[in-house]
Amino acid sequence: IGLMAAVLGLVIRRLALFLQPIVERRMLLLTPVVGLAVAGLAIAFAQGSGRSSSEVLFSGQDQLPSLLENAGGWTAGALVLLVVCKGLAYGLSLSSFRGGPIFPSMFIGAAGGIALSHLPGLTMIGGAAMGIGALVVAMLGLPLTAVLLVTVFLQADGLQVMPLVIVAVVVSSVVSV
Repeated sequence: IGLMAAVLGLVIRRLALFLQPIVERRMLLLTPVVGLAVAGLAIAFAQGSGRSSSEVLFSGQDQLPSLLENAGGWTAGALVLLVVCKGLAYGLSLSSFRGGPIFPSMFIGAAGGIALSHLPGLTMIGGAAMGIGALVVAMLGLPLTAVLLVTVFLQADGLQVMPLVIVAVVVSSVVSV
């Protein structure tokens, strides 16, 4: 999970850094184009998964608790589609819109971890916690903050899986560097 999160974080960051100077040169024209691309990704996700487009459109702050609570109702394919669409939308949004890196990375990391929890031997909460921590450190570069965010957000569950989170965060941090 740490390795995949580092690669995913790199792709998202590189997409944003590649597009940012292009959008800044013609901000008035290209910012709405980026917004339309994000809307297209949200619509594609909604059509492909049968879920709400709000999972892709918003930062994930309000959607993350319901994602964790209803994780059993998600298929692995829908979660992978969510990670791809939300990751692309996140990279596009970082290039031209206001917003921060924390909640989208937490949401995408949780979705990826939950998708991987469909594999044998990984619990849903363990996968989500490792995904959150690993992608947060890939985007922020702050390992202690990544572990702290997981622990504070997941509370008692976060404490139980903290050793797994630490390993995922360290792997993601080292690979990102």
